[in-house]
Amino acid sequence: MTRSHTIAILPGDGIGPEVVSCALEVLDAAETRYGFTTTRTEYAAGANHYLETGELFTEVQDQLRDADAILFGSMGDPRVTPGILERGFILEMRQRFQQAANVRPVRLYPGVPTPIAGLTPERCELVIVRENTEGAYVGQGSTVHAGTPNAVAMQESLNTRAGIERVVDFSFRLALGRRKKLTLCHKTNILVAAGQLWQEVVADVAQRYPEVETDYVHVDAMCFHLPLTPERFDVVVTDNLFGDIITDLGAVIQGGLGVATSANLNLDATAPSMFEAIHGSAPDIAGKGWANPSGAILSLALMLGHLGEGDAAQAIEAATVEVLGSLPALAGADMGATTAELGTRIADIVRSGRANTELVPDSLLATLAALPASR
Repeated sequence: MTRSHTIAILPGDGIGPEVVSCALEVLDAAETRYGFTTTRTEYAAGANHYLETGELFTEVQDQLRDADAILFGSMGDPRVTPGILERGFILEMRQRFQQAANVRPVRLYPGVPTPIAGLTPERCELVIVRENTEGAYVGQGSTVHAGTPNAVAMQESLNTRAGIERVVDFSFRLALGRRKKLTLCHKTNILVAAGQLWQEVVADVAQRYPEVETDYVHVDAMCFHLPLTPERFDVVVTDNLFGDIITDLGAVIQGGLGVATSANLNLDATAPSMFEAIHGSAPDIAGKGWANPSGAILSLALMLGHLGEGDAAQAIEAATVEVLGSLPALAGADMGATTAELGTRIADIVRSGRANTELVPDSLLATLAALPASR
């Protein structure tokens, strides 16, 4: 029987439609080569749809819930007040669909330039797992005396043991299949209450995984150690806000936002997970063919690994690495090819079966679905 998957496509705003189009061209090639099929439905979510209808996530959540996975482009537009789309769609989906773990590989691929002098691919291969539904992003806050010299703003950060434990347990399972080291990143000397809860949960869950070594690093120290000694880290688990910050630092280390990918994982199969590049909508270059589609294509690989199509995921990652290594620049007018041309190059390698999987022999993207079962 042919394997089949139902995919919801959210191209979104800015460069999102361009890079998603490339990812879908690669998906066509992978289906031809690896013998599975997908049923795809595209949804008009984003700035244009919001400005025309006022609709955000609530109006499409029932349709999206039926999908096996969601492939997302980007969201954000200068015509829409900052926060409306981000909070009303992206964060709302993460919370409604309980996409509890944001998983971001930080991997320097062969041939990809990095701004860190002397850094080699052998030294940079880690995963940051960010709690994705709580912390400072729950949206609870208020402003009194707004617009006056006496304005006061309060913003709450929510941390629950249940929310922390599910993402910590996932991180231990991920570490168990890798180099068996887990690092908690927080700010326990200042954020004492939240930090203590995180530390208690890590200590308790660690008893289930005696094979995994544990470590702790303050978030400010992480900003120092991550670019200079990334080899120190295997799996890093952290809260929502800290994770948002240090993963962008990780993306710079691995070559830039255009080559970084992420998964927003529902850990109990009650709703679909979402896969996206982390570069944002970049409206200033939309339509110019200057966007690097690699982040979106690697997100496709991560999605296919999650769906059990490990061979296709590894081939897509390897093909992307091969093309990335040949570029004179990783983004902009100097890439040596347009966005669409890069997508076609990667798709052709996948379709032909010429992908050199030795470039990614231990692919996280291919093996995500094979995590050890929860204990």
